[in-house]
Amino acid sequence: MDSNEHKKAALYEKLEQLRSATNSTAMNTASIVVDASRYIEELKERVERLDQDVVTLQNSNEENSLTAVKVESLEKGFLINVFSEKNCPGLLVSILEAFEELGLEVLDARVSCSDNFRLEAVSEVKKGLSIHHFFLIECLYI
Repeated sequence: MDSNEHKKAALYEKLEQLRSATNSTAMNTASIVVDASRYIEELKERVERLDQDVVTLQNSNEENSLTAVKVESLEKGFLINVFSEKNCPGLLVSILEAFEELGLEVLDARVSCSDNFRLEAVSEVKKGLSIHHFFLIECLYI
């Protein structure tokens, strides 16, 4: 294999890795790069939203608001109760994203977001989850 063919093969392999990492379905080089660029922008936006959520949570913690998370095991899932004296923007979304990242499927939920925040959710057990995973959630929100 000559040098040019080796370089082409290496470039093709890198493009395939980029295509795979960005979940692109594009077939030509330019489209793969455009998809990767969009993917990077989406990641930047997610980071900005997460940064805003962190600031919001830090501000709510600085105000000494009481936040409590209680998790109970049910026969085929969990009952999760979250209470916060203050309702802060994005809290419900953050909690639901945390559930999703843990692989939880919320079967039923009741939410109150007036002056305070209350969430009662029943979730289905997914493989590999235990009460220990919820200890992590409790640590995040207390």
